[in-house]
Amino acid sequence: MKAKISDVAKIAGVSPTTVSRVLNNRGYISEETKKNVYKAMKEVNYFPNDIARSLFNKRTNLIGVIVPQTSNPFFGELVFHIESICASLNYKVLLCNSLNRTDKEEKYWEMLIRNQVDGVIAVTYNRGILDYHNQTLPIVSIDHYLSKKIPTVSSDNYSGGIQATELLISKGCKHIIHINGPIKLETPANLRRKAYECVMNEQGKTPITYEISNTFDRKIQQEVICKLFDEHPEVDGIFASDDLIAASVIVEAQKRGKDIPTELKVVGYDGTEASQALLPGLTTIRQPIESIAKKAIEILTKEVEGEFNDLPLETSLPVKLLEGTTT
Repeated sequence: MKAKISDVAKIAGVSPTTVSRVLNNRGYISEETKKNVYKAMKEVNYFPNDIARSLFNKRTNLIGVIVPQTSNPFFGELVFHIESICASLNYKVLLCNSLNRTDKEEKYWEMLIRNQVDGVIAVTYNRGILDYHNQTLPIVSIDHYLSKKIPTVSSDNYSGGIQATELLISKGCKHIIHINGPIKLETPANLRRKAYECVMNEQGKTPITYEISNTFDRKIQQEVICKLFDEHPEVDGIFASDDLIAASVIVEAQKRGKDIPTELKVVGYDGTEASQALLPGLTTIRQPIESIAKKAIEILTKEVEGEFNDLPLETSLPVKLLEGTTT
């Protein structure tokens, strides 16, 4: 039979109210009383009712996390760190893998609201979802601008773009091309492209960019890369906006008999543990993924506590160039 709070109180020699106060950390309770209550809980195998406690505390200790897809190394590693940090703060995570579909994100938002999460960390491209639900949940966005009032955390994309482009130039590349995701999206990642264009212009070189309309569609990605090589056989340097695109570039280049790095040099962006393990020679710009997760949670918990004043609307964390054999 499932143990009740009254069973704990009887063994601990206190009232059920005292047990409740211990569990919810309300009012002054002596250390000896706390010790007796927790000992009694263990003896009868009693576990507090989280739903009841959330009603009492007006908190669920639940954090919603929306990402396009956890199979992507960047999002997978990001979610790992978010869950790990949240666990250390006694928060549970409700993970929503949206596949970047508006209909799925709408359902996930409704689910998170129904479960009364304390806040949401969102990595979503669909800004309209927030307006659709007219929600007032504390929210922090990672690498995407969802509104002018929602804090955004990202890596220093502009610095990363500068470092990648300058490296290719320093390696003697004359025909450098940048591949990026949808430029129409309002995301800090667009600064990678802006940085590339600025460096190219400063060096008196013509910037050439190729846009992948849906970076989650491998077929579209491959078509764009093939088009790039067909239209610019002279290309000798490519800065890809993420490591998966860089990997596809390398595969296609090898199919066409291009030697890397002699004939073509490639730089990626992300530097996840997975990409470094699978492509240890890839030169890339490493994002501080754990620090991004930590900062997002730090800002969100302040919002949950009602500390909205002086919260930074945009936080940009430093990146690191990892030079490998592809340059």
